[in-house]
Amino acid sequence: MIALGSDHGGYGLKQEIIKHLTEKGIEFKDYGCFSEEAFDYPISGKAVAHAVAGGECEKGILICGTGIGMSMAANKVPGVRAAVCHDCFSAQATREHNDANVLAMGARVIGPGLALKIVDIFLETPFSNDERHIRRIGMME
Repeated sequence: MIALGSDHGGYGLKQEIIKHLTEKGIEFKDYGCFSEEAFDYPISGKAVAHAVAGGECEKGILICGTGIGMSMAANKVPGVRAAVCHDCFSAQATREHNDANVLAMGARVIGPGLALKIVDIFLETPFSNDERHIRRIGMME
């Protein structure tokens, strides 16, 4: 199960991601927002983070204007490792090296085509389990 969240600036891209996940048969839960009306990103950012940290969802995807605010809100929740990714390499590396469990993206930074590729890479790339990466993640906790 994937937890999804956005603010008003990320609502449109979140709708594209919902369509994409549905077509791939990937289950998700939408934690808001549900329109383009002004919405405070920490509300959905923290809701997604708590769903991931609490084990209700395996991973999370957050979208706001830049991805930065959402990642900052999510990273306040213990056990969450949210990464802002706007390219395929970063999405792959943050899964392999950081075992990131929440992806944050900016709808005002990238288009839907690239965003969907990043989502696929993030969801499909396993953590490397290398000792050095495990050690470093432990140092962050």
